[in-house]
This record gives sequence, structure tokens and C-alpha cells, in this order.
Amino acid sequence: MTTSLREAWAALPSRLRLLEPVTFSDAEWSLLERLHGNFNDREAHADLPLAIARFRDAAVKEIFERARQFDDVVTVNVDERWEERAAVGAGDAMVPWVRLYNEEVDAMIAVLVPPARYRKEHYAYGRFVFPEPHGLHTDHSLEDPAAGGEPICIARIETLGTHYVDGDYRLQDAATQSMLKALRYWTPVPEGEPEQVFAELLRRGTLKTIPVNHVMLMVAGNAADNAQVTQHISARPPEGGLHSAFFQRQYRLA
Repeated sequence: MTTSLREAWAALPSRLRLLEPVTFSDAEWSLLERLHGNFNDREAHADLPLAIARFRDAAVKEIFERARQFDDVVTVNVDERWEERAAVGAGDAMVPWVRLYNEEVDAMIAVLVPPARYRKEHYAYGRFVFPEPHGLHTDHSLEDPAAGGEPICIARIETLGTHYVDGDYRLQDAATQSMLKALRYWTPVPEGEPEQVFAELLRRGTLKTIPVNHVMLMVAGNAADNAQVTQHISARPPEGGLHSAFFQRQYRLA
């Protein structure tokens, strides 16, 4: 299994135009082999998210330039009529890039997690302005309340990296759990105001930052005991906002 998985990954670059698959370390290959055999390996989930690809430089430049043309955030859900709307030219500047992202991320997921099948997707672009960071959250599959962990791939172009809780969040001490609650609901806790807590958890490394211009493999899901979904929070833009583009594609397990 190890040889075929690595060989299949090595064969991907010739098929891709938007993305460049990353070179994994031995430790990362060990993690991926566990997920390949059983995606709901909860201990392996604790080592996600993992960068699986980077956007080519020319693509980053063009996607970012398109996002900069909008001073509001355009958010699009990919439903059964998305292709129909895109075909008639509804003015969506990101359609060509989303199509490539979908095709190429699907190809990578087919290698890494063979049972994965497309579930849902959304993307957004423009100038992001939030009064506060998007509260600490996980992505769920409301279509399947009993679902365990499911693959999800996110990417942020050029700016506004996303922060995530490192390791097994259920093993954090009581004070840290309280601080995470402050970020989840953006309310004060005995340990401090949300802004202070946010900065402190970043300083400690409890929160780590997902690199921009990369496709990250994460875990979505529901309340199943065998899933440790990735808890994450958006970075706060500076006053006046920042332009960016965001892609999120989620899968179910067949």
C-alpha cells in the first residue's frame, strides 16, 4: 500500500495546472498512510490540518487580482445549479479557478482518501471586513448527523490566514478549555477578554496558523466519538479590511 500510494501521488503533477502537490516528510507519509487505510483514525486527526498542495505563483497573482476588484465579499454556494449559472456567464470572476480547484483537489483526495465523495462546497472573494474574528468553529455535515470525521479541503489566497487548535483539544487543561470557549462564542471568560485570549493562545502555540496559498486537508464531521474535527478561526483583517479569496470543498465517506 505504501508504494502504490506514494507512486500515485508522484504521478499527479503532470495532470495539474493550478496546484503543485507538496513533498511529504516520512512522518507526514506515516500520517497519510493511516488516513488512507482508515480516515476516522482519531489519533491521526490530531495531526491535521496538513498542507497537501500549493497554488502556482501565476495562479495566486491572477486570483488575488480578481479578488481585489470587489470591495464587498462575494460568497457562492456550489449547488446543483452552479454549473448552469456559470455557463450563462453570471459575472462570477472566480468560476475558472473554482473549476480547476475542484478537479485538482478531487484528484488529490482520490489518491489520499479513496472512499471520499464530494458532499458540498462554497467559496468567497473580495474585501473581507469583520468586526471580530469568525468564532472558533468546526465544519459540520448537517446532511448526515451521524457522520464521523470527513475530509475537507480549504485554501486562502494571499492574505487572511486561518488559525486552528493544535493537537487534541479535548486534552487541554481546564483553563485552556475556558479560553477556547471565549473564542468560540467571542465572550469574556475568567482568563480574559476574547482579544487577549486570542493573542495569548497564538503566543503559546495552542493556536497555529494555516499558511496561505496552500490547500489544507482538515477534518469536518459531527458529534461522533471517533472524530476529532478541526477547530479553526479566521484571522482578523486590519481596519479597512483585506482582499482575499477562500475555497472550501468538503467530502463524505462512501
